Amino acid sequence: MKEEDLKKRTKQFALRIMKLVAALPKNIEGRAIGNQLIRSGTSVGANYRAACKGRSKTEFIAKLGIVEEEADESAYWMELIIEGDFFEKKLVQPLLDEANEIVAIMAASRKSASGFAPRTKRVDESTNDKNKKLQINNRKKKISNRNSQITNRKSESFYD
Repeated sequence: MKEEDLKKRTKQFALRIMKLVAALPKNIEGRAIGNQLIRSGTSVGANYRAACKGRSKTEFIAKLGIVEEEADESAYWMELIIEGDFFEKKLVQPLLDEANEIVAIMAASRKSASGFAPRTKRVDESTNDKNKKLQINNRKKKISNRNSQITNRKSESFYD
């Protein structure tokens, strides 16, 4: 999916979220869920746009992660709306499906942009740490060997 298509899609998602929140009951539960849903639902598009303007690949990937989290949080609030019997499932389900699709798209995009899954990165970092330790140990051995050679040369000169 193209960048512009995703920008439009995430904006439409936000507009649909706004309509859903406006229709929630004006009681304490409706306001609490509505406040959370309006924040997470509208931030999906805003953070996607920010990702597209990322100054680096790392920033882009981080912003995609935020988009994924916010879309997933929006799905959670919609699940509460359905399970709390605020609206019939058939009214909210299409928007919930859209949230889950956005989560899947962003997760796949983030992994693709990263070139590997997040767990692989942790393994790579620990491998780098091990390689650094090996390099340090090798340097220490070389220094130790040089010191031994110097000591051996000094002792040889005493016997000559």
